[in-house]
Amino acid sequence: MATVTPTRMVLNQLKGRLRTAMRGHKLLKDKRDELMRQFMDIVRRNKELRLRVEEGLTEAFAALSVASAVMSPEMLEQSLIYPMQSVELGLTFKNVMSVNVPVYQFSTHAAEQGNIFPYGLAQTSGELDDAMTALSGVFQDMLELAQVEKTMQLLAQEIEKTRRRVNALEYVMIPDLQKNIKYISMKLEENENSTKVRLMKVKEMVLQDAHNFHY
Repeated sequence: MATVTPTRMVLNQLKGRLRTAMRGHKLLKDKRDELMRQFMDIVRRNKELRLRVEEGLTEAFAALSVASAVMSPEMLEQSLIYPMQSVELGLTFKNVMSVNVPVYQFSTHAAEQGNIFPYGLAQTSGELDDAMTALSGVFQDMLELAQVEKTMQLLAQEIEKTRRRVNALEYVMIPDLQKNIKYISMKLEENENSTKVRLMKVKEMVLQDAHNFHY
């Protein structure tokens, strides 16, 4: 504050900066609040997906354990060695409050449409079919879960960055501008009062000289 030049021009400049800072502060607070709202929505979605994935994987591994118990290791390995389907994974991005979050897409291709079993059904157990079906069903949820968790991470980083900027404006920049404006306003008022006092004294002296000259 000691380095601020107490002039009318500097005062107007600081008032302009203060208005800009306060508008920026409001916009950033609105952005932070909207980011928090979307973040909480994604947290709820993450909880739902994680539960579904855990249930799907538990079901798949339970069925696979039973299949392992009733089939020989060699037969189990032979049954799964050549996958029936191939998977293509795509990645794009969408903008969420100035944050580019990932969007995953996948598609499957099979030699026989709708057939996910890479083995003949006569030589394998029904539990292996159950395991393959469960794994196939949970894959989409696993992919969305990965997308949601990455989105949560990116939004959390943006929320923290926005929060720091809001705090910097609210607790540092805006108070400093207000202090400097108050300081300059007081100095200008003091100068104006001093000028008025000097003018009054000059006026009194002029009147006194005029009075003495008259007499």
